[in-house]
Amino acid sequence: MDTLPKLSPAQALLLRTAARRPDGRVIPPDTLRGGARAKVLTALLQRGWIEPADDGHMLTDAGYAAIGQLRPVPLDYVQPVDATDDIQLLEGIPIRPGTKLAALVVALRRPQGATSLQLMLATGWKPHSVRGAISGMLRKKLGLNVVLAHNESGERVYRLV
Repeated sequence: MDTLPKLSPAQALLLRTAARRPDGRVIPPDTLRGGARAKVLTALLQRGWIEPADDGHMLTDAGYAAIGQLRPVPLDYVQPVDATDDIQLLEGIPIRPGTKLAALVVALRRPQGATSLQLMLATGWKPHSVRGAISGMLRKKLGLNVVLAHNESGERVYRLV
């Protein structure tokens, strides 16, 4: 059994918040100032968990492993959809085109579905808002059948059937 390395609260905070960002950037909070900020960043650099980048620091694969996560797969395979296709995907659902809810439905109507991260990027919402919109608006109010599955990397994939 692999055990995770011992992290200080500040180190754990920086690594976990950087892991939540799509680009893996390390942005120390404003409350971490002066010598404490320098000490935390130096310790993370020495362990190889972060690396210098052009405008700050980036999380490395070792940094993801330190908090028990894997680096997210880049979303290169996601292709933009034509606006006329978007309207066709909304056909039969009483939602105004161009809204965030419409973007959610369009992403869910695609054959491969959409991961939580893709839905967050499409709408600009946080994870709990995406799940709430799926549960409350789409399932309960509109009566749509949204199924949840997991892909090979363990991510949640939502799809309309």
